Amino acid sequence: MADHLNFKNPQRELNVHRQRIGVAFAAVLIMTLVLISRLAYLQIVQHELYTTQSEKNRVQLEAIPPTRGLIYDRNGTLLVDNQPSFSVRLVPERISDLDQTLALIGSYVSISDDHLKRFHKRRHQHRRPFEAVPLKFNLSEAEISSIAVNQHQLPGVEVAADLIRHYPHDALFAHALGYVGRINEREAAKLDPENYSATHHIGKVGIENFYENQLHGEVGYQKVERNAHGRIIKLLDRFSPIPGENLHLSLDLNIQRAATEALKNNRGAVVAIDTTNGDILAFVSTPAYNPNFFVTGISQKNYSALRDSIARPLFNRALRGQYPPASTVKPFIGLAALENNVTTWNYSIKDPGWYKLDNDDRLYRDWKKWGHGEVDLEKAIIESCDTYFYDIAYKLGIDPLHDFMGQFGFGERTGIDLKGEARGILPSSFWKQATRGILWYPGETLNAGIGQGYMLATPLQLATATAILANKGKKIFPKLLKNTQKESDRDITPIPLQQIGNWDKMHDAMKKVSHSAHGTSRTAA
Repeated sequence: MADHLNFKNPQRELNVHRQRIGVAFAAVLIMTLVLISRLAYLQIVQHELYTTQSEKNRVQLEAIPPTRGLIYDRNGTLLVDNQPSFSVRLVPERISDLDQTLALIGSYVSISDDHLKRFHKRRHQHRRPFEAVPLKFNLSEAEISSIAVNQHQLPGVEVAADLIRHYPHDALFAHALGYVGRINEREAAKLDPENYSATHHIGKVGIENFYENQLHGEVGYQKVERNAHGRIIKLLDRFSPIPGENLHLSLDLNIQRAATEALKNNRGAVVAIDTTNGDILAFVSTPAYNPNFFVTGISQKNYSALRDSIARPLFNRALRGQYPPASTVKPFIGLAALENNVTTWNYSIKDPGWYKLDNDDRLYRDWKKWGHGEVDLEKAIIESCDTYFYDIAYKLGIDPLHDFMGQFGFGERTGIDLKGEARGILPSSFWKQATRGILWYPGETLNAGIGQGYMLATPLQLATATAILANKGKKIFPKLLKNTQKESDRDITPIPLQQIGNWDKMHDAMKKVSHSAHGTSRTAA
């Protein structure tokens, strides 16, 4: 029975216990050594790196945007200013759950689907690390208060004060001033990354775009200390930004308003120009749009309505509209014929109401179907007699006509301080061969003689050409910014006439268009 008894061996158990303690102690010792080694590595070897990173997280150099320059009319009336506005912004890098944070903000602030779409679009555009992304502009006082009271629940969320571009006259100057909008990636790639490091808006079209460099100013900087929530707790240093330049335009608010009212929102354009120096006094294209809609981001619905409108309010007719100039070019045709000895002030024809070329059965009709009777050049100008201009244009020929009218700027851009200007078309036999690959026909010269056919001009071109004619051939160049005439790099040679008196005679004939009994614009006088 003793053989089946299992007696304990105290010595053996003691040895096993000691072995276990030794293994455990060795494991703890190894782990302790590993931790000490890692701590020594971080504290000694990597000390400078992590100290620098900690300092970067605590102390930051932040860019300060410059205040954009204001814009005035020629009399000092404010056309564009900056208004204070508050926006809610998010720093995605400081937010652990973006969707939850957006939902929480939505319980304090009215956030639409458009706000969210634009926010996510901006978030995925190129931006600097820890750069705040705006969610909604123009917060109400109640919305600002709601966010402030619940700020502790919104890490990475801030309410920022901005200066937002404002156009107090709404659509009145839209096609001259243009508007600012958010900088997109294509624009960001072309801008000075340092000077625009704190700027979110840029001039998109119009004066705002053309004079972007002058209006923008120079960026400033501030060195700040932030807490763990990313909020500024101390201003360490500051280098103030330099504001942009204020611009004084040649436009006149009263003339601009009168021109706009005269159009009555019909499709059209008005350009009023000072013949002595090229100052643009009115620059109107109707219908227009409200540039304020674009500043903080226009909704897709509203933009589509503007873009798809049959009235094309986004289209700048004064600058880009190309139209047959029709009877507005008859004074230029008349001067061209006089200069090339094709006609005189005394030369007259009998107008039956139509004109016919030899070997051509087609009748080129006058607007007055029974004709104007006996017509000389002055009467042809006053009554806008098509038949007379068919006759002198045919005798003159398209190429001499082209060369003479080209001196007034037809077929060329005027060089106004706006981008996107159209150049129109001043046809010639060479132009048709080069663009259409076919010869010029005599009947096309007749059409050109009354400003029809291939001939196209912009309202701005017509205003400029007429100003040169009124100036007796002295060239002027249209401009919207006052005191910026740059004549040194342009041909300012006056247009020569063999008989200087033809300028005055043409002026008199043009005046009678409005002030004589049979003038075609007498009702407008």
